[in-house]
Amino acid sequence: MDGKRRADIKSGCNVSIVLKQDQRSGKLTEGVVKDILTNSATHPHGIKVRLTSGHIGRVKIIHS
Repeated sequence: MDGKRRADIKSGCNVSIVLKQDQRSGKLTEGVVKDILTNSATHPHGIKVRLTSGHIGRVKIIHS
């Protein structure tokens, strides 16, 4: 599942995000969602979240 729909993402979900500095390379960072930062229902580049580790980025993959 990709991270373009806010409804698919809940606090506590295990996800892979791309950090701002990794957008060119596409390197993914895995973690657990702490906060959802995007207010709109969808976003073409992925919903922005804060992980429990403190990293902020856009969700690319939602792990079930």
